[in-house]
Amino acid sequence: MGRLLPGKLPAKLPVKQLLLVLAAVATAYALVLLVWGDRPAATLQRLYSLAGLQAAALCLLNYGLRGIRWRLWMAQHQRPLGRLQGLRLYLAGYAFTPTPGNLGEAVRGLMLAKNPLGTAQSLAIFGAERLADLLCLLLLSLPVAWWLLARVPLQAAPLLFVGLGLAAVVGLLGLLFLVYKFRIGLLGRFPWVADAWRCLASRPWTWLALTLTAWAAQGLAVWLICREMGLALDVLAACGVYAVAMVAGALSALPAGLGGTEAVLTGLLVAHGAAPATAVSITVLVRLLTLWLAVGIGVLALLYSAAIRKEISFR
Repeated sequence: MGRLLPGKLPAKLPVKQLLLVLAAVATAYALVLLVWGDRPAATLQRLYSLAGLQAAALCLLNYGLRGIRWRLWMAQHQRPLGRLQGLRLYLAGYAFTPTPGNLGEAVRGLMLAKNPLGTAQSLAIFGAERLADLLCLLLLSLPVAWWLLARVPLQAAPLLFVGLGLAAVVGLLGLLFLVYKFRIGLLGRFPWVADAWRCLASRPWTWLALTLTAWAAQGLAVWLICREMGLALDVLAACGVYAVAMVAGALSALPAGLGGTEAVLTGLLVAHGAAPATAVSITVLVRLLTLWLAVGIGVLALLYSAAIRKEISFR
């Protein structure tokens, strides 16, 4: 997106790039469903089933809870926002999710038409969000990671993807340990890291409860989709499988974890007894609900907030 100055955004949004990403992903998902999926048309119709609508509602709950968390940290930076306004501005940031490491979401605080955040402050809140998300995903993934190592008879096909997922969990644990060990040097060298640490130090049980509940809700959505597709998976396993896949996608640093999350999630589902075609279909449905629903809502919220409410400025 180019260099960002404090409180400023580039005059032009990367609309063409985002549209290209959306088109490429839509094409890839369609090809995957056609080649490896189980009855593509019937699979997509599951989105309109009772389970699909319930899963979508749980994903919306995830966005809402994380939006509350963002409002808390914005208020800590002397930017108090109303409930609806804060939720609307938070959702608008999802329009930039298909960027490497989801870094585009860091522009949320910079887009404010009145009293925008500086670049360092916006990065601090974004960093606190990512650390909180990764910590709670780790908490959700550890039980299933242990269970996989101890009990699941893995076949050669999903072994690679399961191994990647477990390696991602272990790697993230190591990374968090290193961050904690060298936190004093990091806090002194990078002011925005110190600011992010202050966000996490403020009302830790509140943001932890919000974040853990938010990701557990999406894990429950995955369980509903699995059940709708005929895969017998308990709730804890569904939450863990999804969390491991999300951690793997986050560490890949690819836009929205594309490719990495899908591969690991499909492998884990096969490891839990799903047929490959069913696993692919579940993965596509899960990603449509947990990722692309957010991006679509984000684009609408961005346009509404900028064009009608005048709460977002691109100048």
